[in-house]
Amino acid sequence: MKPLHYLTLILLILALVIALVPQNTTRPYKLTAAQLLSEIRTGTQFISPDEVADKIIQKDPSIQLIDVRNPREFDMFSLPGAINVPLQDILSEGNTDILNQGTRMNIFYSNGSTEANEAWLLTRQLGYQNNYVLQGGLNFWLETILNPTKPGSVISNDEIARYDFRKAASMALGGGSVSAIAPASAGSASAPKPGVVPVKKKKKASGGC
Repeated sequence: MKPLHYLTLILLILALVIALVPQNTTRPYKLTAAQLLSEIRTGTQFISPDEVADKIIQKDPSIQLIDVRNPREFDMFSLPGAINVPLQDILSEGNTDILNQGTRMNIFYSNGSTEANEAWLLTRQLGYQNNYVLQGGLNFWLETILNPTKPGSVISNDEIARYDFRKAASMALGGGSVSAIAPASAGSASAPKPGVVPVKKKKKASGGC
C-alpha cells in the first residue's frame, strides 16, 4: 500500500472514531463524519512547503507554526518561530486560545504528516477553522526546501522557477545544516533563523496530499 493511501486510511478511521464520540456539551461545534470525510478527501488542510517557506522568509505575521512533536524533538530541531504544542496536549484547556482564534493561520507539523493530521482532525472536530497541516511534514520540508534536487535536462519554466525559489529558500533557512529528520527523531542542534533574500514570485503550488 502506498504511503499516501495508508495515511488516507488512517485519517478516515480517525475521523469515524472521532465522529462516534458522544457530543461534548461544553464544546458544541462538532463536525459530522460526512463533513470530516469531505475535508479529508479534498485535502483542504494542507499547506505546501513552498508556501510556508515563502511566508517564513517574508516574516509573515499571519502564520503560527505549531510543532506537535515531543519537547525533545522540538529542542533538537524546529522551524523558525515555531511553538511546541505536543499532540497529547492538543486538547488541554491552556491551548484553547492558541488553537481557537481568528488572528493567525495555525500550521501544524510533525516529522511526517500523521501526527499533524491527527491534531488537525481533533481541532476541526471541535469546529476550529484556522488550522492547517504542513504537507509532508519535516521530512518533505528537508527534501524540497532545505535540500532541493535540481531538475533534469528537459524541464519547464515553472520547474525552473520552483527550483530557483527553493534554492533561495534553502540559503535563507539554513539548508545543509540538517542532514536527516527521522520518523522518531530530529537532526539539528538548533532551529536556523530565516534570512532576507530576494525571492521570485512563485506560481501557486498545486494542492493535494
